[in-house]
Amino acid sequence: IKIWNTETGQCDLTLTGHSGWVTALCVLDDGRLASGSHDRTIKIWNTETGQCDLTLTGHSGWVTALCVLDDGRLASGSHDRTIKIWNTE
Repeated sequence: IKIWNTETGQCDLTLTGHSGWVTALCVLDDGRLASGSHDRTIKIWNTETGQCDLTLTGHSGWVTALCVLDDGRLASGSHDRTIKIWNTE
C-alpha cells in the first residue's frame, strides 16, 4: 500500500505487512486506514507512522470489501460469503 502526496506526486509512505494481494481500502473515522487482503486478514494502519496497529482475523476467504458504518464500526465482506462487523478501537 502506498500513501501518495497528491500535490507533489511523491510517495510519502509504503505500508507492508499483507502476504496476499490487497483488494480493499477504507479510511476509518479516526483517520487510520483499513486494508483487506487475499491473505484473509484486515489490517488497521497508522498512516503517519506506517505502523500496523491491529490485524483482524476471522474470514476464511479473501477480504474484498470494507466499509465504515455510521456508528464507527468496520464492516468487511469476503469470498467466504460472510459479512463481519468489527470494533477497531
